Amino acid sequence: MEKKSVTFKNLDWDVAADLYFPDDFDATKKYPAIVSAHPIGSCKEQTSGNVYGQALAQAGFLVLAFDASFQGESGGSLRHLENPGMRTEDFSCAVDYLVTLDYVDEDKIGVLGICGGGCYTIDAAKMERRFKAVGTVTAASIGRLWREGDFKPVQLLEDMAKQRTAEARGAKVRVDSAIFDTVDEAQKAGITDIDPLEAIDYYRTPRGQKPNGTNLSVYSRTPALVNYDPYNLIETLLTQPLMVIVGDKPGSFGAYRDGFDIVRRAGSKEKELVVLKGWSHYDLYDKPEPTKMALDKLIPFYKKYLG
Repeated sequence: MEKKSVTFKNLDWDVAADLYFPDDFDATKKYPAIVSAHPIGSCKEQTSGNVYGQALAQAGFLVLAFDASFQGESGGSLRHLENPGMRTEDFSCAVDYLVTLDYVDEDKIGVLGICGGGCYTIDAAKMERRFKAVGTVTAASIGRLWREGDFKPVQLLEDMAKQRTAEARGAKVRVDSAIFDTVDEAQKAGITDIDPLEAIDYYRTPRGQKPNGTNLSVYSRTPALVNYDPYNLIETLLTQPLMVIVGDKPGSFGAYRDGFDIVRRAGSKEKELVVLKGWSHYDLYDKPEPTKMALDKLIPFYKKYLG
């Protein structure tokens, strides 16, 4: 299977992406395409590309897995910025790139997002009507996660404001890691929930570790996330065919409950919630059995609505 490194523009910086080609690709033909979005703090070389992107390409789709602006190999400064407006704009810029390729069928473009990339996928698809089919795997709202962190969102915003003032006066920019380096460190800090512990096993071990999967964010520029609701207005604006896949082992990231909420509220006439029994949030990133189960649902879904 062929993979090509490409770039496309978001405002005045380059967004880096990997374009996965189907087997026996023929540039004289037209192909359906899927934009694949990575989790929060992740990168295109992890689950969105090397697992789902590769498998969807092998199923006959062109797949564009991209690094979010300000992250990975993509451009933009401030580095490690996690801004929901820019994250959703990346999706439209990805489509802008795809429609310039002669071998892409512009009427058959879909989107897939994993974890936080899933919540951004939902938000982007509300506005981006060139997406004709929408899929998510263990989607979780980054806004809700920030608000529920200590259940003191206003106090959190006050603290972020003080940090931004300090940085405006010359203090070093505060960049935080979302996870501990080891499970032992996390447990000593009192963390017992399955999601943050399994995040360490994925991001901090050879299982899923990649140089650009940093899990870093700029603290003073995070109020936009505290205020963010990717599912706002989905009753009215999210109308494309929709497939939402979650595991049934719930953790604090909330993908299980988000899955039910998205499908219950979405305005899509064709929508399906797939609950994979016995699997957790991070199992769906890369473990062969649950990812195959997810792909066995996603591939027919995309083939039905993208052709």
